[in-house]
Amino acid sequence: MKVKVYIVDDHYMVIEGIKAMLQEEAGIEMLGHAYNAAACQTYLQHHQPDVILMDINLGDMSGIDLCKLVIEKYPAVRIIGLSSYNQLSFISKMLSHGAMGYLLKNATKQEILTAIDTVLQGKQYLSLEASEMIKNAPTDDLPVLTRREAEVLKLIADGLTNAEMAAQLFVSPTTIDTHRKHLLEKFNARNTAILIRRAIDLHFV
Repeated sequence: MKVKVYIVDDHYMVIEGIKAMLQEEAGIEMLGHAYNAAACQTYLQHHQPDVILMDINLGDMSGIDLCKLVIEKYPAVRIIGLSSYNQLSFISKMLSHGAMGYLLKNATKQEILTAIDTVLQGKQYLSLEASEMIKNAPTDDLPVLTRREAEVLKLIADGLTNAEMAAQLFVSPTTIDTHRKHLLEKFNARNTAILIRRAIDLHFV
C-alpha cells in the first residue's frame, strides 16, 4: 500500500521541488498540497494523508499552531516540520505540538524518504542539524518534549491526577509518574505549580 503524502507550504518552488523528488517513488502517493493553513484544514475534512510535510511559516497561521490543531483532530496523521531555519525554539515547539519529525528545506530526496519511513514506524526523525542543535542546546533554552510528554503536560495543566491521566492515555500510573518527573527536570521546576507556570510562560500549554 502506498504512503499518502500531503504538502503544506506557501512557496511554490518548495512544493514543486518536493513533488518532483517524490512523485516517481513507487511507494509514495502524492495527494496534493496547500499553500496555507485554511486550505489544509478544508482538505483534511474530506481526505486523510498518512504524512504531512508542513512548513513552519505559513501566511495565515504558524505551522506550529496548525500542527497542534491537526494532531488534535487527526491524531493518526504523522507530521514532519519543514523549515529553512535550524532554530531550537521552532524545533522544540513543533515536536511538543505533535510533530514526529523535523527537516530543513535543503533535505535530500533520500532524507525525506527516510524521515517518512521513520515517522510511519512511530519513531521521531530529526535532520542531522536539528539533532545537533538539540544535543548542544544550553540548559536554559527551551525544553524539548516528546509527543507523550507534551500530552501529559497538557493533562497536568488541566488538573488531572496520575490515575486519570493513565486511564486516558492507556498507560500505567507509574509511566505517568515517570513522564511527570522528566517534565519537572526539563522545565527545572521543583513542583507542579512551577512546572505549569513555566510551561504557560513558554507557550507550551
